[in-house]
Amino acid sequence: MNKKIKGIGASEGIAVAKALVLVEEHMNIEQKQVSDIKAEIEKLENAISISVEELESLRQSTEKKLGEEKAAIFEAHKDIAADPAMKDEYLEMINSQKVNAEFAVHTIANNYYSMFMEMDDPYFKERSADIKDVSSRIIKHLMGIKIVDLTTIKEEVIIVAEDLTPSQTAQLDKKFVKGFATNIGGRTSHAAIMARSLEIPAVLGLKTITSDVKDGEVFALDGTHGIVELGLDQKIIDQYQVQAEQFIAFKNELKKFKDVPTKTKDGQEKLIEANIGSPTDVEGVIENGGEGIGLFRSEFLYMDNDHFPTEEEQFVAYKNVMESMNNKVVIIRTLDIGGDKKLSYFEFPHEMNPFLGYRAIRFSLDKKEIFRDQIRALLRASVFGQLGIMFPMIATVDEFKDAKAFVETCKKELDQENIAYDKNVQVGMMVEIPAAAVNADQFAKYADFFSIGTNDLVQYSMAADRMSEKVSYLYQPTNPSLLRLIKMTIDGGHAQNRWVGMCGEMAGDVQSIPLLMGLGLDAFSMSASSMLRARQLMSQIDMKDAEKLANKALQLETDEQVLALVDDFLNNLK
Repeated sequence: MNKKIKGIGASEGIAVAKALVLVEEHMNIEQKQVSDIKAEIEKLENAISISVEELESLRQSTEKKLGEEKAAIFEAHKDIAADPAMKDEYLEMINSQKVNAEFAVHTIANNYYSMFMEMDDPYFKERSADIKDVSSRIIKHLMGIKIVDLTTIKEEVIIVAEDLTPSQTAQLDKKFVKGFATNIGGRTSHAAIMARSLEIPAVLGLKTITSDVKDGEVFALDGTHGIVELGLDQKIIDQYQVQAEQFIAFKNELKKFKDVPTKTKDGQEKLIEANIGSPTDVEGVIENGGEGIGLFRSEFLYMDNDHFPTEEEQFVAYKNVMESMNNKVVIIRTLDIGGDKKLSYFEFPHEMNPFLGYRAIRFSLDKKEIFRDQIRALLRASVFGQLGIMFPMIATVDEFKDAKAFVETCKKELDQENIAYDKNVQVGMMVEIPAAAVNADQFAKYADFFSIGTNDLVQYSMAADRMSEKVSYLYQPTNPSLLRLIKMTIDGGHAQNRWVGMCGEMAGDVQSIPLLMGLGLDAFSMSASSMLRARQLMSQIDMKDAEKLANKALQLETDEQVLALVDDFLNNLK
């Protein structure tokens, strides 16, 4: 019986092959009392040592296959495996409670896993998978459980699993693994990122796919639309094969757009940039023809650390990115911490609603010594390229003026020390609070640029947490009310000759791009994997048509009406 199941399209492409259902041996981790503490600690040390060796081997093989950027995940995994703070906690638990090593690792790792899972930012939320992957590896070695080796696959299959860890995904050979489908996971998970790098189609978040499909059953997977189809006849298989050939032709067409400037059909220039989370992500930006970096989340330097990073540590990281981008614009957001993003070495005050509390620029302006280290590091790095300093979560004009004045104070300090920096470094702000969007024309008197953060702008405008299933229907970036806030921001910036970009998820969304073009957005910052598609789409659109589309959308009542309007517009391009 034919059946279609909808999931999350995490990596584009079409695949038809038989299922290889992965069933991993269950880890039954029980708390046990141990008498020989020394032997238990030696067992732990050995398991950690073997895990680090395996991860180094994975790092090397991934670097050969996918390059240094993608291999960096296993460098991070090695750091987690050998993390001295986590190890101290394991040892403390074994010593004080006289428990078995696997129970200690499981308990401590779960605490860290839960901390990251509670974060709202999908980039950091998905990092919880890293902790789970690494701790699972250590525990398996402690318990003598064999780790599944996917390099032994030698026939064409679609892998079906509860989840695929980053280390499993890195082992996949796309000659034989035509795709994968999982019960859980999302677009920002490392497994999804790896799949896109390997160009293996993937559909995640299918919930029950491991029980829906039988091992060896031939089924189809559409990673572009997030669909798997079961119960196929030859006619349906043939249709998927045609779609697969069309997709390959489309991907080859996109490659032509790598090294060309972003221009609309009528020749107007736009800027396509990338969002990155660490310096290792730059390689992907360059590979996909990025014209700059519209958002560098500097908080990774703080969250992947056991102390507030020093000025020098930050300077080295920022300098590396600036040099790698070869004088293309790099917008670095100052520390956006608090809310769901915690630090292991700093205790934030308990608040009823931390998302509306002590976080981001509010934290930085309160902790001037921490802010000083970051601003000085940024200014010093500015001589190595074209830097923009961007403040997050600005609510009032005074707040922005205070932050900008602090930059001037740091400049004077560097002048006194004869340390070079770019005197004309741009200082701008995120527009993610509705008050800032409404007041954009006033902010534009002081800010050199705006970057619209749609993820938070939508949440704050609709009073809805997008991670909450019960109200997720309210996460509507193309709702006319949101489009009006975006237009206010763009018009307010342009009134003072300021450029306006966007670094939220919306900037790389195919259905949103024509609307944003019509609203007058100058720069679109997105995941590296979305850039070529966005550039190709813009080349098909005349700005006058985009403006007409946006004006119509602004007069509509609902998100559904806007999306239907855009779908009709996109269909007429073909």
